[in-house]
Amino acid sequence: MAWNNWKGIWHIRSISASCNLFLNFNGVTRSRGSKAGLLDLRAFLFTGLWEARMDAFCFSRYTKALMSTAMLSEDELIEKVIAGERVSDAEALLLYRLPLNVLGGLANHRRVLAKREAYRGRGAEVVTYIVDRNVNYTNVCNVYCKFCAFYRTEKDHDHYVLTHAQLEEKLQELTEIGGVQVLLQGGHHPKLGIHHYLEMLAFIRERFPWINIHGFSPPEFHHFSQVFEMPVREVLRRFKEAGLGSIPGGGGEILVDRVRNKISPLKANSTEWLGVMEAAHDLGLRSSATMMFGHVETLEERIEHLRRLRELQDRTQGFTAFICWTFQPENTVLKAEPVGSSEYLRMQALSRIYLDNIDNLQSSWVTQGPKIGQIALKYGASDFGSVMMEENVVSKAGTSFRLQAQEIERLIAEAGYEARRRSTWYELL
Repeated sequence: MAWNNWKGIWHIRSISASCNLFLNFNGVTRSRGSKAGLLDLRAFLFTGLWEARMDAFCFSRYTKALMSTAMLSEDELIEKVIAGERVSDAEALLLYRLPLNVLGGLANHRRVLAKREAYRGRGAEVVTYIVDRNVNYTNVCNVYCKFCAFYRTEKDHDHYVLTHAQLEEKLQELTEIGGVQVLLQGGHHPKLGIHHYLEMLAFIRERFPWINIHGFSPPEFHHFSQVFEMPVREVLRRFKEAGLGSIPGGGGEILVDRVRNKISPLKANSTEWLGVMEAAHDLGLRSSATMMFGHVETLEERIEHLRRLRELQDRTQGFTAFICWTFQPENTVLKAEPVGSSEYLRMQALSRIYLDNIDNLQSSWVTQGPKIGQIALKYGASDFGSVMMEENVVSKAGTSFRLQAQEIERLIAEAGYEARRRSTWYELL
């Protein structure tokens, strides 16, 4: 087994609430460029290169998985991925450390497996996109997420709540370019009651029945439940009755409460986020799923996030797509060294392999730029996202890319695929 650049401390962190195990392997971290393989724990027992501190007499999920797969070779793992088999958390950790081009090739193969039967057997050749508009109905928010540069309080001079007339103007502009979806999200306004939202939904449905309302993230629904003093399921039911068509996966960040307590302690926790999604799926509302990474989380916590999504999808089959993007630090309270495009592509590829029950992965050109968005189509993405004629949240954090439909179709064609417009539910238009 070839290992190089042995330095630092490798931490395997317990994800069990009842356990607190940390294994510190001094001098045992391998560089990304080294040949991928499995860590032979037995070697360290005899070389004296490791020391372990146990805070409880139990093993974390990752430690057990590493030990149980310790004899799997790199070639065997690659064959498992090519065969379309489900990978474990420990195997995902090992896949992450493969050379980027190898990982990308495996993700592209899994993309083909996921899409080959779609669109009358042409799914592997087709890359989809949607024409929509992001409408943020208010920027007033009382959860003060450290990574957000968009929110305002009611005391700020530039806070707002959109009127029906402003909504109508925005959706008329969307209609004129052939738009079929509005992504409707906002801050956690502490004073707006349920009738404000029901009237907004009914107004949009009545005036623009051809536009799907893809609205309100799980943390918003959790907030609504508290403000309205109403169970989440009842809020969802009433919103659907008023015109809500589907739910975006915003506010997922990292579905591990250690992370959420650091970056957004006042927002819905991971169980609450997942609970909203499960209730929505049960009511027939489909949704996307997301991940924002590259801040305070560990690699193991990224994989735990993916696992929780995969487990919910096993139960509900309600997720239409997965989108991941990197933290954008400008103008935010949270400060972290930005991760680059290579890390984005690595996580996109790993997500495609791990999320074997979610058919569609979107390319995040909005945060990465058009060229990386195009390259992502070879790293597991089968969808180019949206034209997004308006975007306010990410742009406040210093990233502002814009593409028209013609540019999206050109980028898709240059990558060797057929560009097709789609609906919210990935039906070709």
